[in-house]
Amino acid sequence: MPRNRNLRARRKLANLVETAPKENELARLTIVFGFLLVVLALIGYIGTGHQHPTALIPAIFGLILIVCGSAARTANERRRMLWMHIAVTVGLLGFLFTAKALWLQFELWQGAVLPNVPAIEEKAAMSAICLLFTLLCVRSFITARRTRNETTRKA
Repeated sequence: MPRNRNLRARRKLANLVETAPKENELARLTIVFGFLLVVLALIGYIGTGHQHPTALIPAIFGLILIVCGSAARTANERRRMLWMHIAVTVGLLGFLFTAKALWLQFELWQGAVLPNVPAIEEKAAMSAICLLFTLLCVRSFITARRTRNETTRKA
């Protein structure tokens, strides 16, 4: 029985890896996620009546992702890999810095009364966006490595 589970898990992973975004698509996707974070920050800042500049923190992460995604749109494979690894590190840090807000958001949905609800909602949204971006990048990196290994084996 454990062997069957392991085989099923491998097949699921293989299916996920096969549908990963390609390198140029990943750079474009990085720019899109950067814009999502900038828009989230602007909505949060405007939604608080321009009173809380900390609502613009997701915009900093978004701008860094936009720069990394733009720099990764190059023919030089080494540079593209460098910029995409920087981008995924920024995405992972964005998730880790805001991950607690996801738990707080679930508590809010269950009826808990917490202070500063807009901040919790914005951080939870940033956490979800950064987590999704990080997972897509990791999936793409796995696919790229497998493709590179297969081409070196054939050569």
